[in-house]
Amino acid sequence: MPVPSPADQGGFTMCSETGSRCTGMLLLTLATTAIIANLLLYFPNGQVLAPAKVTNLVWFFHGFLGAGLLVMVPAVMLLRAGGEGCWAHRRGMLFPVLLAILGTMGAVYCVVISSLGLLSGPFCDTGSGNYTYPFRNDTLENSYLFNRPSWTTCQEPEHIVLWHVVLFSILLGIGAVEAALCLSQAVSGLCDIFCGTCIRKGQVTITGL
Repeated sequence: MPVPSPADQGGFTMCSETGSRCTGMLLLTLATTAIIANLLLYFPNGQVLAPAKVTNLVWFFHGFLGAGLLVMVPAVMLLRAGGEGCWAHRRGMLFPVLLAILGTMGAVYCVVISSLGLLSGPFCDTGSGNYTYPFRNDTLENSYLFNRPSWTTCQEPEHIVLWHVVLFSILLGIGAVEAALCLSQAVSGLCDIFCGTCIRKGQVTITGL
């Protein structure tokens, strides 16, 4: 089969390196944002509360661990491998794919916990002095998410419903984007392993033959 010229290979490699760096930087930025968002959930409306008064879902560390640390690993791999061409061959064919799958799992975990957080609503004081989940038993049709006036049910901490909805929505969005990016890297790596080509520094390596 025809082999691309060195000029064509160099252009392909530069494009691949740039794409890897961009994806790695984006994943790293999203992971850092997820960690910050998760941290803010521990301080409803900027207040320092007793752990028992914080929604229990924050202890699942879906922003710290799921969309944070587990996604940072493949992000760093992409940034480091971007300068050496085909990222799937830097530490062996399979290792980067496994990291991308790990990142996908972490991001999906964040999406699941964030969705549960939005559905169950915030942990708050409705005026009785006791903290409860006043919106947990609502159906999706009657969800507090679509009934802004019902947010006044939570009296303490102040603006807790808005704080809860915004941060869990951010984490949900971050997890969804991270899952798509990591999954695309995993699929790309698997294609390289079984039927793709890796062009690096002016040479072609054909696998799966």
